[in-house]
Amino acid sequence: MSTAQKIPAALAIQFVARRDGLDLAIASGGTRGIGSVILKAGDPNLIDGVQAEPVDLWPDDRGYFLEVARLSSVGNSDIAAGFENTQVSATLSYPGTIKALHYHCKQTDLWTPVRGMFQVVLYDLRVGSPSFARTNTLYIGSLRSWKLRIPPGVAHGYKVLGTDPAVLVYLTNRFYDPGDEGRIPYDHPDINYDWELQHK
Repeated sequence: MSTAQKIPAALAIQFVARRDGLDLAIASGGTRGIGSVILKAGDPNLIDGVQAEPVDLWPDDRGYFLEVARLSSVGNSDIAAGFENTQVSATLSYPGTIKALHYHCKQTDLWTPVRGMFQVVLYDLRVGSPSFARTNTLYIGSLRSWKLRIPPGVAHGYKVLGTDPAVLVYLTNRFYDPGDEGRIPYDHPDINYDWELQHK
């Protein structure tokens, strides 16, 4: 099936990349908002191919221990499957910081917030995906300890919530390659994501 056959006739799109077997685009005229707020790991509104699961965390009188991932080349069928040849990185961001939006054509990310709270935004750029042009918001971190697997072609970013810095540990299934990364402005008018306080 050609890309043209996968796009509804009434939907105008802007291509952002065509490489590595992916056609990535933004649907024009997005409604202002934050998309579907994902409150449980198995939410049916979760973008196709994105996975979320609770982090195993063991607190005691000294602090806590959390497990980011178990990596194995044999029989690994959990959220970390495919991360046997990986890079592990961490980033600290100050309160109110917005880091968004970027995407990869080959790389899969596995995010584990280990300090603070993140407002994570995901946008499906993959033309032909059952969730193309869908936006998700996830509030994850110290108050909702989840791991988040983000496949190629899903734009992602975050805002740090609260008054403390936040730390994100992330695994990638490939070593860093700037040629695999694309960027979209955090305030792209067609994604039209609302970064303001929602007052809900």
